Amino acid sequence: MKTRVSTITFLLFLGTSPSLLLGQGSGATGKVGLVGIQEAIQSTGEGKKAIADLQKKYQPRSQEIQKLSQDIQAINDQLQKGAATLSDDEQRRLNRDLEEKQKLLKRSQEDAQADFASDRDEMLRRIGQKMMKIIDDYARQNGFVLIMGSDQVPIYYAAKEVDLTEQIIKLYDAANPAEAVSSGVPATPPAPRPAGPATAKPKPAEPKP
Repeated sequence: MKTRVSTITFLLFLGTSPSLLLGQGSGATGKVGLVGIQEAIQSTGEGKKAIADLQKKYQPRSQEIQKLSQDIQAINDQLQKGAATLSDDEQRRLNRDLEEKQKLLKRSQEDAQADFASDRDEMLRRIGQKMMKIIDDYARQNGFVLIMGSDQVPIYYAAKEVDLTEQIIKLYDAANPAEAVSSGVPATPPAPRPAGPATAKPKPAEPKP
């Protein structure tokens, strides 16, 4: 039951009724196929271009997060090396600076991750909705009564010819030509964790959820 709910939820997320993939109905006999939906989306020309655009969009924010992490590490190094020589006032100043930067890093990470997830989900929904139409047409034209998402349900065995992912990718690219890009790896904004303080005085950064 949990698997069925997961599959239906994903299809509803794409704005597509599961009944569109069931062919003639429960009494029909015909072929069954599998499609790796997320793999297919990311492997299309449009998907690769969208991923490359996301990488480019979030690169400056990733660099800012990395710079903050380096600044935090530098303050920690300064506190450690000067533990015996720094004045109490200087240690307090460095600890305050450290705590402020840790808070800023945590907030920047959370904001970047939330914005990235929103953009990624919009991309998956946009391409996924068009892909559902491709799958529906392919199923009706080729005698399929059921096509399931292989990345949404556990598959314990499937003959190689049952996997329709490559065919769907080719059909999608033919219907939705896009500029080819070299990278098909999903982008994720780097989120380095803040280094812990050198002494027990400063408040440590809150753990990332």
